[in-house]
Parts: sequence; structure tokens; C-alpha cells
Amino acid sequence: MEFNGLGLHLGTLPLLSSAKSRSISAENFSGEPGLGGLAVTGTGAEFARDLGKGWKISPSVAIGAGQIFRLAAIDGPGAIQSMWFTGNVDRNLILRIYWDNQDVPSVECPLSDFFAYGWSDFDPMASSNTFVQLTSWPVTVNPNHGLNCYWNMPFRRKCVMEIENRSENEKTLFYQVNYTLTDIAEDIGYFHAQFRRTNPVAYMGDHVILDGVAGRGHYVGTAMLAGLNGSDCWWGEGEMKFFIDGDEYPSICGTGTEDYFGGAYCWGVNGSMIPYSTPFTGMHTFRREREHNSAQEWFSMYRWHVMDPIRFSQDIKVTVQDLGLLPELRYLPRQDDMATVAYWYQSLPTAPFPELPDVDGLKMA
Repeated sequence: MEFNGLGLHLGTLPLLSSAKSRSISAENFSGEPGLGGLAVTGTGAEFARDLGKGWKISPSVAIGAGQIFRLAAIDGPGAIQSMWFTGNVDRNLILRIYWDNQDVPSVECPLSDFFAYGWSDFDPMASSNTFVQLTSWPVTVNPNHGLNCYWNMPFRRKCVMEIENRSENEKTLFYQVNYTLTDIAEDIGYFHAQFRRTNPVAYMGDHVILDGVAGRGHYVGTAMLAGLNGSDCWWGEGEMKFFIDGDEYPSICGTGTEDYFGGAYCWGVNGSMIPYSTPFTGMHTFRREREHNSAQEWFSMYRWHVMDPIRFSQDIKVTVQDLGLLPELRYLPRQDDMATVAYWYQSLPTAPFPELPDVDGLKMA
């Protein structure tokens, strides 16, 4: 069987295939061959007024308040291989991806949170803004707020990708969706991502990261944004739990929140918490400073199960406890603000997701 061009690494990179490379952007909305750079109107027209067609006439799109913009509509078989975004990106832009003509999305997530970056000020043109480098294998965020995704997303019949602007203002979005048209094997699963937020977590309750999944697949990652409601104790004692194929008690149970994200002992070194960003684990953002009208500490973390996917045959549920440790070494259930994105592959159909919070429900307190 001929190599289909997917699953590339240093060992397979020299292999030739019949796969076709395509790319969708504001300079080529369809991704069809030979149709890039032909715009005569667009967000860059005034800048290129002395140059004409072919000179960056349409580098971005303006998405109106309340508008749903169709990023891509691709006939398969094929696979999304990488995506890049920048511009006025925040939680008011909602990313949705539909596979193979389904009515429900398999990806539904605020665009910033999809890149494990839900906390940040995303106005790159502001006189001052907050930026932290995120460097991992499937996701990177580079100066100044360049969002990059390398999750492999195969599909057989159709891929539809949309962005909804829930804000009251027009949003400028730069984007590039790079994909290939090639054969897809029968045993290939479909990429999924789901956002959930619990604010606050109920006393002695858990934050549910994922539930309601039906089908065969494997769990490949978690991004978490935690805002602390209260101080005077370490917040990250809560265990990650994976309930697989009807478990009453979890088959996989972690030892603490920072442990799951690859750290240890409260991320503390010589009395200070140390942020980190590595290929598969990270706590890349720790914000303690008290800005104007800001009272919370925020932590951003990710854990990619690239080398150790968690496989399920029928269903999976993922939760995390919200648990602190008092100075007298006694556990205390907390009621923090937890927002997560779960990433997984599974067979279709996709079960409907819980409804996203409204605009106010997505705001950071």
C-alpha cells in the first residue's frame, strides 16, 4: 500500500506519496490550486494601493459582531495538518469543526483556550500586553501571539470549520489552515476538543473535564486554566481521575494536580514557583501580581498524552478534584474557577456537547 503522507517523522519524511498539499487563508478562501493572491479587495487593499493584485490585498478577515464566519469547507478524504491564527483572539471567538457532514461539532472551544492560552490579553497592537511563550509538540504560541496547532485531524468525506464572534465588536482574524488530500485508513479516529468551565467548583465537588463520550477512541490531552478563589493554602492537591468503559471508580487516578501536569511539590524551587513549557507538559503561566481590579491568581497548564494516550472502547469520563492543603497539613476542599479543554480521538458519531457558557460566563473574573 502506498504511503499516504500522514504520520510524518524524521524516519518517514523522505517517503514520497500521492498526497496533495492545500492551504486555506484570507488570500485563498477555497484552498484550490492556483487561486492564492488574486484578491482585489480586502483588509490590506489600502496598504497595497500602489501595488495592485498579488500584493497582500487580503491578509485577514473582519468578522462582524455576532457573525459566524466559515473558515473552511473541504471535501475529503484528507487531513488538517497545521493551523495558525492571530489577531483579536480571545474567548469571544468560538472555534467549531464538523466532520463528515455531522450536525454537531466535534470541536467546540473558545479559540484562545484551544491553544491552552485562555488567560491572555490578545491585543498584539496594544502599547502593553501580556505574552508568555508556550512551546509544546502539538501546540505553540509564539511572539506576538502567533497561535500554532499541529494536531493531526483526518476526515473522510468533509471538514467544515467555523469561527463565531460573540463579542459586540468586529474582530480581525489572520489565519492559515494547511491540509492534505489523501487516503484515510478505516481504523483512523476523528479529532475532538471540548471546553468546560466550572466557576466556582461546588464544595467537595469535582470539575468535570469530559463526560458523555460514546464510541471507541483515545484521550490525548488536557489544557487547564485555574483561577484561585481564596488564599492561604496550596490549591493543587486534587487528583485527576479517568473513568473508562463504565468504571464506577477510576481506572487511572493521579496523585495531585501539578503532578498530572508533569511537575512536583507545588512547582516550588527555593521558595518560588517556576513556570515551564516542554514538549508534553507545562505550567507556562503563573500570575500573582495584583493588577487594577484583579484579585485572583491564575495558572495555565497543559498535558499532552502523545506518548501515552488513554484508550477506551465504549466511553470515558475525566474529572479533577479541587483540593487544597492548609499550612497545618490538612486537606481543605476549595471552590476555585476551573476551565479546561479535553482533546481526544474517537469513532463517529459525536455525541452532542454541553452548551457553552454565554459571553458573561466565559469572562475571567
